[in-house]
Order: sequence, then C-alpha cells, then structure tokens
Amino acid sequence: MDSSLAATERLDMEDQPPEVLMRGLLRAYYWMDESLQNGLQQAGFRPRTRTQTMILINISNGITRAAELARVLGVSRQAIQQQINELEQDELVTQIPDPEDRRANRIVFSEKGSELINAALASLRQAEQSLAIRIGYESVGQLRRTLMADWGPVIGERRPPGRKRSVA
Repeated sequence: MDSSLAATERLDMEDQPPEVLMRGLLRAYYWMDESLQNGLQQAGFRPRTRTQTMILINISNGITRAAELARVLGVSRQAIQQQINELEQDELVTQIPDPEDRRANRIVFSEKGSELINAALASLRQAEQSLAIRIGYESVGQLRRTLMADWGPVIGERRPPGRKRSVA
C-alpha cells in the first residue's frame, strides 16, 4: 500500500468519534439480546443466559457438537457442557449419538426447544423490523451487509493465548 494513502486513511480514522467500534457492536448486541429475552418472556419462556442464547442460535444454524460450539463461542468444552446440561435439564435440547463419530454427541432441539427457538427467531425478526422503523430500512440493510461481509483474516495473524474462537 502506498505510504501516503496509508497516512491519509489513518488521518481519516483520527477524525472519527473517540469511541471504538467494539463498544458500538457490543451495545448493539446487548440491545438485540435484551429484545430477544423480552420476546421469549412474552412467548411464555423464561429468560436464558447470553451464553445459552448463543448456544441455541448456533444449534439452529447447524453447529451441533459441543466441541464446535466451544470453539465458536471461545469457551472451554467444560463450560459448554455445563450449559448444555442445564438446557437438557430444562428439556430444551437432547444429546444423541453422532452417526459420523461414535465418540461424540450431537445436540438437537427437543419439542419444547424447537418452540423456544422459533419464538426466539420470531423475536429477533421483530427486533430487526423495529430497528428498521427507527433507523431506516436502508441503514439496517447496510448494517447487515457490513456485518456479513468477509472481513479477512484476524489482524495480527495470531490469536491471543487461550482463545480458540472462530470468526467464521
């Protein structure tokens, strides 16, 4: 990259508000999660922890092995298993043998869990609709395109020790 171009881009970033993007992303995540929790309560379900919410959404996206859930969420397998056990006690998920690997289990929704995830997804769609009314449909569309775009490899080439998260 041309050094004058890099300097110009850096200068442009210096003109940005002092808050880092991460704060806004977290605020947006909390807004969506709290809207989701409210929607679940309105549908007759008790609120779930943020970790459980992320587990349930990932299961609905096809990530059904505890080890893969732990990797994606950046937590230990033991932490994931503890949350899965609680979800299983609440009759939201069940563990079945993985037909592709006898040593592993797959986590699948129970009937009650299917009802919960359907309510959760409806609640998230409603939150997106409300957000679009508030900030504009084009803004929400641009936000979706930006968040779903390929951001390239993690900056710095290496992940911090102890973190095995996937950005995929």
